[in-house]
Amino acid sequence: MIFQCFQKYRYLTSAFERPDWKRLIADIEAGEIECVIAKDMSRIGRDYLQVGFYTEVMFREKGVRFIAIANGVDSQVQNSNEFAPFLNIMNEWYLRDCSRKVKSAYRVKGMAGKHLANNSVYGYKKDPADKDHWLIDEEAADVVRRIFRLTVEGVGPYDIARILHDEKIERPSHYLAKRGRGVYQNRVDEGLAYMWNGETVRKILSRPEYMGHTVNFRTTKENYKDKQRKINSPEDWVIFENTQEAIVDERTWHLAQSLRHYVRRTDTIGEANPLTGLMYCADCGAKMYNHRHKGGTYEQELYRDKNGNLTGKCRPDLNIYTCSGYCKKLADHPKKCTQHFIRTAVVRELLLEAIRSVSKYAIENEKEFVKKVRETLSLKQQSAVKALQSQLRREQKRCQELDSLIKKLYEDYALGKMPEKRYELLSAEYEQEQAGLVESIAKVQAELAVYDAESDKLTGFMALVSKYTDFSELTTPMINEFIDKILVHEADKSSGERVQEVEIYFKFIGKFEAPQPEPTPEELAAAEKERQRRAKNREYQRRSEERREQRLLQELAEQEKQNQIQTGN
Repeated sequence: MIFQCFQKYRYLTSAFERPDWKRLIADIEAGEIECVIAKDMSRIGRDYLQVGFYTEVMFREKGVRFIAIANGVDSQVQNSNEFAPFLNIMNEWYLRDCSRKVKSAYRVKGMAGKHLANNSVYGYKKDPADKDHWLIDEEAADVVRRIFRLTVEGVGPYDIARILHDEKIERPSHYLAKRGRGVYQNRVDEGLAYMWNGETVRKILSRPEYMGHTVNFRTTKENYKDKQRKINSPEDWVIFENTQEAIVDERTWHLAQSLRHYVRRTDTIGEANPLTGLMYCADCGAKMYNHRHKGGTYEQELYRDKNGNLTGKCRPDLNIYTCSGYCKKLADHPKKCTQHFIRTAVVRELLLEAIRSVSKYAIENEKEFVKKVRETLSLKQQSAVKALQSQLRREQKRCQELDSLIKKLYEDYALGKMPEKRYELLSAEYEQEQAGLVESIAKVQAELAVYDAESDKLTGFMALVSKYTDFSELTTPMINEFIDKILVHEADKSSGERVQEVEIYFKFIGKFEAPQPEPTPEELAAAEKERQRRAKNREYQRRSEERREQRLLQELAEQEKQNQIQTGN
């Protein structure tokens, strides 16, 4: 019986969740085991609390004899158990030491810029000649590039997943498993081969590795006993740039990150709005709300008002923007803002014209364009940089003064001129102030470094302009790549016409208006003719609306009269 027990359970490891150990405990609970024999105490486990519970408590309660051959431990021999707890502690200490050494080795490897992951991410494969170097897997890389391209076109992660599923593109885990790579190697489930989901797409979009970087220390274990790894914050990641060939360029990757912050939902029109997250009220700073719906008929819109009278109004096709502070009276905007009404079609026309004119001017007058943008950025930054530099000098001076004060304070305490409590109180206050100053100085220096790099953005804008050759139609990628934000002012009707200012801010260069040539007499005449046409249209629409309302009221009155006659009968 003892020999069979030893043979049956001889494959013991250090974890107490292993199936064979659970089977052994179940047999002990059932009273089928009389004796447990192990090579040494470490074969039971290296957690001294768990091992002590089983050998000192459970086995004794169940009447099971325990023998550790190499350690000379026998539960029936009293003196042999005296050093068993110390052996268990040493076994666990050995495991802790091994864990510390392995963690240190991984730290050294990770800080050297080598990949810590056992498997390359989807889109790459390990270099056969160097396991620490990744090569592009072209088949998977094409899918990654398409995911980023669809994101720039305004398609959301879940819509991208649906597109990939419909086109029968293998999901990453299945793709890697079929090739003997990845976490689930050789676990191929053809029924789930194309089951992409939005979270998978999100993870692909969030990986800096696709810019050609190595990212280490994404996760960590605080203790070697932990089962699950904890995800570190991105600030704790260690990133080594340009360690392998990039699949997507940095500009596209960063653009995709900014677009991921905006939720683009389809509405009654059946499509997502590409201007989401770009439109803001110029007066209160709140977001502009988009209102879209399809038109209706008089009969569909008939209803009874609060007095019970039958009324109605035609509901036209609608695609407009209004200030959210006007719509919802936002708490952070106590003064109710005005409507700031503007049609989406007008915004798109303005965007296309602005992009077209600025791009044309940048291409045809590159030197003059660069000069103007640099002057604009310089004027914009001058006051801000001056204030930051003044703040930096003031805080650095105060930090030096605190060093002198702390030093003098300690001398007074050491010479007995100051009580200990007083010294501790003042010292803590000075050190707290100094810590805040050090943090503020680092932040100001970082902001100044950003301003110093502003002028380099011109290169990015010129590269963007050269990418597009056709400006005849405004596309979603064009909006996402060119436009940073749009500020809408309230319309001004003081001149008799509705005039509304819209500020367009470009990425890289901010607000920039290309110089326009003086209008010719023909263009002025055409503009005057257009103004007169708009005035006539407004008058015609006003009269048409009056006739429509009169006709509607007559129809409603007639319908109400018929209802009264039917009710009387």
